[in-house]
Amino acid sequence: MRVLVGVTGGVAAYKAAEIIRILVESGHEVRAVPTANALRFIGVATLESLTHNSVHSELYSDVEDVRHVEMAKWADLILVAPATASFLARTVSGLADDLLGNVVLATKAPLVLAPAMHTEMWQNKATVSNVAKLRERGIRVIEPAVGRLTGSDSGIGRLPDPSYIVQSALSNLVPKDLAGKNVLIIAGGTRENIDPVRFIGNRSSGKQGIALAEEAVARGAMVELVAANFSYYSPEIETTEVVSTSELISTLEHRESNFDFVIMPAAVADYRVEHPSENKIKKGAAGEELVLTLVENPDVISLLSKRLRIANPKVVIVGFAAETASETALIDLAKGKLIRKELDMVVANEVSATLGFDRDSNEVVLVGPDFEHTVSGTKRAIAKAIFDTINR
Repeated sequence: MRVLVGVTGGVAAYKAAEIIRILVESGHEVRAVPTANALRFIGVATLESLTHNSVHSELYSDVEDVRHVEMAKWADLILVAPATASFLARTVSGLADDLLGNVVLATKAPLVLAPAMHTEMWQNKATVSNVAKLRERGIRVIEPAVGRLTGSDSGIGRLPDPSYIVQSALSNLVPKDLAGKNVLIIAGGTRENIDPVRFIGNRSSGKQGIALAEEAVARGAMVELVAANFSYYSPEIETTEVVSTSELISTLEHRESNFDFVIMPAAVADYRVEHPSENKIKKGAAGEELVLTLVENPDVISLLSKRLRIANPKVVIVGFAAETASETALIDLAKGKLIRKELDMVVANEVSATLGFDRDSNEVVLVGPDFEHTVSGTKRAIAKAIFDTINR
């Protein structure tokens, strides 16, 4: 996708660099158009190095190229972040006194604005009116975040997290084929205490779960995310954090059963310590060997599958298989899990010290009762492939 990122003259302009980086690493072609005031906060060299494209900010340079029209036609999406109060006002009035303003006025591409300003400016009646008018025209205005502002003040007006801005902007171009659907994502890795400071765990980061949750929201679904030992915030996603397998099971038991899709990339601990110590185990007291008795944890996805199918026989349940096997052996393991745990699909991938966990990209095999195909790319691309497959 071709994304034009407009940058206006606010303190948060430096965050445009991270927004651009996320877009480029996700495979999008990006061009940046800063205003003259934006260049007081972020430099052309930074924007060019991140976009790998020349940066233009002057309306009257290279006039023969009619640059504002060329850029307006080039873009599939225009994202302005940060968007100042002044930019919002000029856009409402249709003023085009710089390159970015002319591009916005000339384009037919979707326009997404991420405002950032002081609380009093955001709540001013003029700004409130301008935002309402922009939204009436079909322009997406992302609600600012609450947090630390310039100086010692805190409140609404802070530029949201760059990853959330990108997610919100790209969702404008995603078909809403999951509208009205309820999706449960269970992600991360559970931990089992040895004592108050030590635990048995795994390397699952929750990144694939986040990608799945964001993809589902972009496609119009209502999403709940159960996050095992990682933090995530989105105003559009209800997130519950858990630590151990028993806490995960308890959380899921108290969930409603009206889900259309349940996807579980979580790495759940197969075993727990039978008797965790209430106090820190001292090295000297334990001696040269520390012997732990481990007992098996319940199979979470099997329990969940049986309970949910009673309430909704049409629920689609997707499990994951992270294995140290490859090719045919990996597929055989996935097929066995599919049948044994009564799932609709298994997403299988090879894991090692350098594969799978805590990576931004991956290669997986989607295995179902009558299909198996390989998908590689970013974890968001894999999330898209998963929903494309199960929502046929």
